[in-house]
Amino acid sequence: MKLKTKFALLLLLSISFLVNAQQKKVSDPLSSWNNGTAKQSIIDFVNKTTKKGSADFVPLADRIACFDNDGTLWSEQPIYFPLVFAFDRVKALAPQHPEWKEQQPFKALLEGDMKTVFAGGMKSVLQIMAATYAGMPDEEFTKTVKEWGKQTKKA
Repeated sequence: MKLKTKFALLLLLSISFLVNAQQKKVSDPLSSWNNGTAKQSIIDFVNKTTKKGSADFVPLADRIACFDNDGTLWSEQPIYFPLVFAFDRVKALAPQHPEWKEQQPFKALLEGDMKTVFAGGMKSVLQIMAATYAGMPDEEFTKTVKEWGKQTKKA
């Protein structure tokens, strides 16, 4: 099965919960979507995979939920929270990484030069994220994020 097909299947299954629950309450489960073949295909897929007795029925225990990061799980404006977290982690970890004082994009970030940080595009962002997330065990990451959340103030 191709990656696109797997992703589409996961996406469609994830909304099956929503559509199934909302069908009883709302006449149009995807009211923000334009009517068309894509919308109808999704509704049809969800209906046949959530209807007991259907040849395509997927038991609840076998369904997978997936989410995108467009503001559903966290704010995306003015900037994604995970990126703010990574920026703050660079500052917290800087004493352990003196090389960052001369290495971009870390140098710009430590100097508060966000224009230069973002001028590096996705490469800079991924470099920062990798330096602050990579190799951190789940438990440590969870603990660090919780501590960060307690200390972070509204802008």
